[in-house]
This record gives sequence, structure tokens and C-alpha cells, in this order.
Amino acid sequence: MLTLHHLEYSQSFRILWLLEELGAKYDLKVYERDPKTRLAPADYKATSPLGTAPFISDGDLVLAESNAIIDYVLDGHPDSTLRPKPGAADRARHLFWFHAAPASLMTIQFMDGIMTMLQTRAPFFARPLFRAAFSQVRKALIEPRLKRIFDKAEDDLGEAPWFGGQELGASDIALVYSLYAARDRDAFKGRYPNIEGWFDRVEQREAFRRAREKDGRESITFSFGR
Repeated sequence: MLTLHHLEYSQSFRILWLLEELGAKYDLKVYERDPKTRLAPADYKATSPLGTAPFISDGDLVLAESNAIIDYVLDGHPDSTLRPKPGAADRARHLFWFHAAPASLMTIQFMDGIMTMLQTRAPFFARPLFRAAFSQVRKALIEPRLKRIFDKAEDDLGEAPWFGGQELGASDIALVYSLYAARDRDAFKGRYPNIEGWFDRVEQREAFRRAREKDGRESITFSFGR
């Protein structure tokens, strides 16, 4: 049976939600982060192919990377509507957002997170220099790119209720972690009503609520710790 190795406060929440949406049979093994370092415990790192979250095991197979896992799981549920078929009206929309999630949005957020970590962990006397340098990088690179992604998301959600189109899709699941991370940083409030509406629709889904209950956390919290 498929086992989701679920690290708290991590990207593996996406796989947990996916499995609940599908009504799939699976085992859930939950790992807690080290209370001091906030990194994954040693047994998790030793088992994960990359030492990162998420990963699944299924018999002899051990697989990492969120979108690879999503595709693998959906291959076992060919009747699911979460992945529009080739030729479907929402196919291109799904493909764009499914791949934009890790390739564009997550990458930019990770860069921003790394700069924050460097700034906060720098020696006290050096922090003003880091802050000034990173401020320029954010203004020139991070903020404009995030704005373009969020603007497109706002426009697309004005045309259809889900990133997957008229129905919830795997692209919505792929995006959920990064978008909650952005919301935690007040990226949308008062500026992106269509994105805010998407959060409302997500949180009304029974499968999402079940995933949160199994996760055991009141909110999805963005963490760069591995």
C-alpha cells in the first residue's frame, strides 16, 4: 500500500490533500521537526531520496518531488477529473499552473526565504548591509516576478473558479502550499479578491478539511527547513 511520509509544516500537505480528494487508500506516517533546528529528523532524511519533503513509498518504490508524486498517484486513478485529459478545454491552463507552481512561484519564494535567513543569521553588525543589499534584490527581481504571477492568477481565477479550470485540478493542489505561504505574508489582502475567493472555495472542500485534521495543524505554515 502507498505510504505518505508526511513531515509537519512541509510541502507534503499537498499530497495529503490529493489522497483525500481521491478517496485513496494509503498509510500516513507523520514526522515532527527537530524542536531546535526546525529541520526534518534524521530518520526522515535517511529514508527520503533527497532528504526533503514530500516523499512516498509504494512497495519497493520510493519517490520524491511533489509533482512527480501527484502524477504517479493520478496514474493509479485514471478516472479522476483532477488532471484534464489531452484535448480537454482546460488542459493548457492546467499544464501552465501545474508547472508554474514549482518552477516559478516556489523558486522565487525560496530565494526570498534564503535571503531572509541570511539576513537574520548574519552577525549583528553586518545585518544593515545584508538588509540594504537584499532590499535591492527584492525590488528588482523578487517583487516584480511575484506580482506578475499573482496578477495572472487573479485574471485566470476571474475566468474560472479553479486553477484547473471549471473544476478543482491537480494544479490547485500543486499551488496550495505556495499560495498559503504568500497569504501568511499578507500578499493578497485587499488586492486580489479572486485569489481570496479561491482560498474560500478550497477551505470549503471536505477533503481539504480532512487533510488538515490528519495533518494536525490549524494552518499551513511555510517552512524552508528540511
